Amino acid sequence: MVLAVPTASGKTLVAEICAIKHILERNGKVLYLVPLRALASEKLDEFKRLTRLGIRVVMSSGDYDSLDPELGKYDLIIATNEKADSLFRHSPPWVDRLSLVVADEIHLLGEPSRGPTLESILTRIKYLKMGVQVLALSATVSNAEELSGWLGAGLVTSDWRPVPLKEGVFCRGSVIFLDGEVRQVPQSSSGDPVADLAVDAIKSGGQMLVFTGSRNSAVSLAKRLEGPVHRELRASEKSRLKALSERILSLGERTKLTERLARSVSCGVAFHHAGLTYTQRKAIEDSFRSAQIKCICATPTLAAGVNTPARRVLIYEYRRFEPGVGRVNIPVLEYKQMAGRAGRPKYDKLGEAIIFSRSEEERDFLIEQYLLAKPEKVWSKLGVAPSLRSQVLAAVAVGLARSRGGVIEFFGESFCAYQYGIDSFKSSILESVSFLINAGMLKEGKEGEWLEATALGKRVAELYIDPKSAEIILRALALRRSGLPAVSYLALVCHTPDMPKLYVRGKEIESLESYLESNSDLLLFEVPEEDFEHEMVLSELKTALLLKEWIDETPEDAIVENFDIGSGDIYAYVESAKWILNAAHELARLMGYRESADPIRRLLVRVENGIREELLPLIALRGIGRVRARALYSAGYRSIEDLKRASVSDLRRIPQIGPETVKSILEQVGGTVTKEEWSSVASRKGTRQLSIDDYGT
Repeated sequence: MVLAVPTASGKTLVAEICAIKHILERNGKVLYLVPLRALASEKLDEFKRLTRLGIRVVMSSGDYDSLDPELGKYDLIIATNEKADSLFRHSPPWVDRLSLVVADEIHLLGEPSRGPTLESILTRIKYLKMGVQVLALSATVSNAEELSGWLGAGLVTSDWRPVPLKEGVFCRGSVIFLDGEVRQVPQSSSGDPVADLAVDAIKSGGQMLVFTGSRNSAVSLAKRLEGPVHRELRASEKSRLKALSERILSLGERTKLTERLARSVSCGVAFHHAGLTYTQRKAIEDSFRSAQIKCICATPTLAAGVNTPARRVLIYEYRRFEPGVGRVNIPVLEYKQMAGRAGRPKYDKLGEAIIFSRSEEERDFLIEQYLLAKPEKVWSKLGVAPSLRSQVLAAVAVGLARSRGGVIEFFGESFCAYQYGIDSFKSSILESVSFLINAGMLKEGKEGEWLEATALGKRVAELYIDPKSAEIILRALALRRSGLPAVSYLALVCHTPDMPKLYVRGKEIESLESYLESNSDLLLFEVPEEDFEHEMVLSELKTALLLKEWIDETPEDAIVENFDIGSGDIYAYVESAKWILNAAHELARLMGYRESADPIRRLLVRVENGIREELLPLIALRGIGRVRARALYSAGYRSIEDLKRASVSDLRRIPQIGPETVKSILEQVGGTVTKEEWSSVASRKGTRQLSIDDYGT
C-alpha cells in the first residue's frame, strides 16, 4: 500500500498498527526504513511504548560491514536505508522472517544520493517475490499512482489534516492567505518583520519555525530574534532556558559556535543546521517540542521528516546556493515539506505556512510558483554509474543475478525501468558489469553463460563502498609503499568518490597549491592536470588536512575556525573517513598488503578518537577518550606498564580522572590497590562507596 497523506495526519500510526498486527497476529518480523539516523532515533523513542505489548524494538544504523546477528532477537527493526541495504548484502538469516517492510519518506526515491538505495531494497523485495507486505509512506508525492503501480500496491491519498493548514505570503506588514484573508501583523519598535511574525505567534501561545537558505543566515536570524523573543518570556521560562543554555555548553567541546547557540537558547531562540553536533540538534528539537524554545531558525535539513511542528512556519528564503550553479529556487516538493511542519496536533486549531517576500511582484510570483503549484514528480535516480556499479555488484554477490541477462532481469523490476523502460539504461548496466570484471570483482564464463563475484567482489559488496573507491584504494596499495605518513592515507581516503569533500574558496587555492607541490611525492595517486579534476584534488587535499588536524589533536574550535565549518561537520567527515579506512584495512588484509594494513589500522583508531600516535596504547582502555588519554600521558603514564605501577592517589590527582575512572583503569591493567588507599579516595564527598573486594589487595 502507498499512503500519500499530509504531514501529521497519522501515517506513522497506520504503520504502527500494521506492525503490531504482523508481529502479534502473524508472528512476523518488521523492518521500518527511514532516510536519516535522526529520524531512526525519533521512531525508536516513539515505538518504545510497544514494549508493553511484549514487542521487542531496536534501531540499527552505521557500521555497514556488520551482520548484526543480535537483530534476529527483535520484532521491529528500525534502520536507515543504507544500513538495511548493507545488512541484506550479508544475507542474515532473519531476513527470511520479514513479513512487513515500511518505507518512510518514499518520495526520497527521487533524491540522487539516497534514492537509489531505497529503490534497490524495494526492487529486491519485488524481484524475489518475498511475500512481504510493503507499506510506503509520504506526505508529498504528486505521482503516487505511478509508485503504487510499480509496487503493485493499493493507493490511499487524502488532503485531510487534523490541523488545517493555511498558506500565505508575507509582504510589507501583512500576510495574504490563499483563502483570501489578509491579516496585518502587529509591528514592534524594532522594525524587524521577522521578529514581528515571531512575536505575533508567541503572543497567541504558538511557536515559529524559520527556514532559510544557509547556515550563516540561520545564525544571524536567530541573533536578530533574541531580544524580541526574550522580552516575551515569563520569569520561569527564562530560568529553564538558562539551565538549557548551560547544558548546550556541556555537550562536547566548547566552541564559539556552541557559545553563540547557548546565548540564543537562553533567549528562547535557536539555530539548527548540519554544522551542529547530533546531540546539540537533538537537544534543540526536544526543547522545541516541549515548548521551551519558542523559535528555531533552520536550514531545510530540519524539514526532512523529523517531527518538530510549530504553529507558524516562515520560509524566509526560497533560494539556496548550489556549488557550480549558483543560487537556485528550491523545488515545490521541498517547500511542501517545510510548510507541512505547520500545525501542532493536540495544541493548534490551525497551522500557518508563510513565505517571506520583499516586493509585491515577488509576492505574486511566490503564490503562483509555490502556493498554487503541485510538487514535482518523483523520478528514479538509479540509472547512473555510481549507483549502478554498487547495486550490480551486490545483485551478483548475493546471488540475485548469475549472468548479464540475469542482471538486466533484476533491474527490470526497478522503478527506473518502470518509468523509463529497461532499454534506457541497459547499456549503463552492461558498462558497470564490464567495469567490475576489469576491476577483478566479477568473473564471467567464456560465452557469458555465467557471472559470479570473486572473493574481492564479495568483500567490496559487504564493505558497502563504491567499487570505484575500492579500485582506487587497491591501485594505491599495490604500490607496496611503506613508512608513509598519515596524510598519505588520508589523501587517498579523500580521493575516493565515497568521501564527501570540503568546498575550496578562492583565497585558499594558493596555499593548497603550495602544499600539493611540496608534498606530491607523498600521494598514492597521480595528480591530474585537467582544470576540473585538479580543482577536485585541491578539495580532497583540504578535506585530508582537516582530518590531519583532527588526529593531531587540534582543538575543535580551531578546526571550526580554520576550515569555516561546524563541529557537526567535523564528526560527519570523521564518520565517513572511518568507514573508508576500515574498508581500506580489510582490502589490504585480503590482498596481503601487510606494509599498509597495520598503518591503516592504527590510523583508523586515531581518526576514530582524534588522537596522536603516542596515545594509541592508552586509548585502548575502556572509558578513556582523547581528553583523558592526553591527561594521563601528560602526567607521565605513557603505557599500560606505567599504569600498572600507578597508585590510586596519583591517578586521582590527574585532571579529568575521577574515582570511577581510576577503578576502571586499574581493573583493566591489573594494577594493585591497598584497602587504605581506596578507602581514602572513595570516601571523598560526591563519590560512591565501592567494595575493596572488586580490586584485590
